[in-house]
Amino acid sequence: MTTNKGKLEEAVEMGAHYGIEFIPNDYDAVEIRSSDPEGIAVESAKDAYEKIKKPLIVEDSGLFINTLKGFPGTYSAFVFDTIGVNGVLKVMENKVNRKATMRSAVAYTDGEEVKSFLGEVKGVIPKDSKGTSGFGYDPIFVPEGKDRTFGEDLDYKAQVSHRAQSIRKFCEWYSKK
Repeated sequence: MTTNKGKLEEAVEMGAHYGIEFIPNDYDAVEIRSSDPEGIAVESAKDAYEKIKKPLIVEDSGLFINTLKGFPGTYSAFVFDTIGVNGVLKVMENKVNRKATMRSAVAYTDGEEVKSFLGEVKGVIPKDSKGTSGFGYDPIFVPEGKDRTFGEDLDYKAQVSHRAQSIRKFCEWYSKK
């Protein structure tokens, strides 16, 4: 599924509500270059299945900032590791349009069927990092209609985040399978 501890914790918590257990695997699936998290997740899931030969999911996500033409998008992990949230805030320093979207795609395969599930939440990038909870871009993403970042309100994030949406959709589908 993932080696990202934060992503795994979110998936495990969501899966528990549906009686689904997520087990991490350290196989590093091939990740194609694309601006589409769904395409990346699907191709990575197919590649991982060829090595593992067990039903699995792969999740890919990104922060897409409007005024930066969708950057960092599917390169979000690299940008986070390279310049961090403070670097993103620096890039956004004089930007008026601070709208952004967080997107997540979960791809499932059992070797025969491939299915994907999408989640998306719109919001804005604040001028300052706020909150110490969560991981990644949580301290610099305020969802629409809210005045707190995901890093300040993990309970709300657990309900509405892009990843919560995509994993919930997968769990609802898989629990009926």
